[in-house]
Amino acid sequence: MFFKKECIAMLLAGGQGSRLYDLTRHTAKPAVSFGGKYKIIDFPLSNCINSGIDTVGVLTQYQPLALNEYIGNGAPWDLDRFRGGLNVLPPYQGSKSSDWYKGTANAIYQNINFIKQYNPDYVLILSGDHIYRMDYSQMLEYHKSRQAACTVATITVPMEEASRFGICNTNADGRIYEFEEKPKKPKNNQASMGIYIFNTSTLIDYLEIDEKDESSSNDFGKNVIPNLLANGEKLYAYTFEGYWKDVGTISSLWEANMDLIGEDPALNLSNTDFRIYSRNSARPPQFIGEDAVMSNAMISEGCRIFGSVYNSILSGGVIIEEGAEVHDSVIMDDVVIKKNAKVYMSIIDSDTVIQEGVTVGDPKADKYHVTVIAKGSTVGPEKSGVAMEGKK
Repeated sequence: MFFKKECIAMLLAGGQGSRLYDLTRHTAKPAVSFGGKYKIIDFPLSNCINSGIDTVGVLTQYQPLALNEYIGNGAPWDLDRFRGGLNVLPPYQGSKSSDWYKGTANAIYQNINFIKQYNPDYVLILSGDHIYRMDYSQMLEYHKSRQAACTVATITVPMEEASRFGICNTNADGRIYEFEEKPKKPKNNQASMGIYIFNTSTLIDYLEIDEKDESSSNDFGKNVIPNLLANGEKLYAYTFEGYWKDVGTISSLWEANMDLIGEDPALNLSNTDFRIYSRNSARPPQFIGEDAVMSNAMISEGCRIFGSVYNSILSGGVIIEEGAEVHDSVIMDDVVIKKNAKVYMSIIDSDTVIQEGVTVGDPKADKYHVTVIAKGSTVGPEKSGVAMEGKK
């Protein structure tokens, strides 16, 4: 018999992330590197433990090997617990049938038994592809104070971007009276963050209803939330006012990395009161050569810098040789940029070698035309500057 929990989290981490192109060809999106020393999944996992939630089911599907290896037993996030802790939940063979997760709601439905064994009063549904710090316990208190059946975390987005999100239309007290999934003409800019708190009984009831509906897309935003509203359930919007970024595209991933650097970064991860934890192999200290030049750069452990780095983020073990230049870029683990090579406006995945004298990227590019180099590549003169580019 499992120990009863007030609230458990279900973290949806099985998305393919096709808009990240080569970065997710062999890796699940939550396992993509971020900020020199993190993975995207570090953020919701760290949020959970910082919020007092110590039981997390991580639902995996697409290319799960690197993600499963990274999260392990949850120890880096203090989730290696005897009762609860971190549990990886892939699709599995049942007594009647087996199937891939068909949508966000179906993924949770297939793991109802995992939820039931902890007998929680509340279930927190999370996405594994967002960069943010959030105290879920505050959202839970809001949910309880409103006696809601479901609470949706929302954030204000620019009106011109509102059609990309699920939009919550609310009364003055925050109660949601209408939910529009990616409306062409949104009525406001209060966007769903893909974070939900449900009363457990309500969640199970509506997942079972959704599963029986053969016309359903088995999605929370498209199906479950509208069904709750149609039946008069009490739904409330919880407004979040901190930093939040959906990093589902090359441009947004690059932009989120750039938000870490500068004199007054939009996302400051040095706050030790609400740490973002990660699993990192031990590396030697950085070495900065006598003639190296750096400006507005974040340099991780084990890097050896002999060239120039401007407005960029370097993950562990990166080598920048003499005369090489890196501008406005994100360089992941163990990349080697050889002598006199130049890198502009790029994301270069791990274990890649940029050969001597090669130019990658365009110095005149904007955030919607970021050059991407796949993991383990060797870029020689014949491939100079040629790679998949991010698009708006």
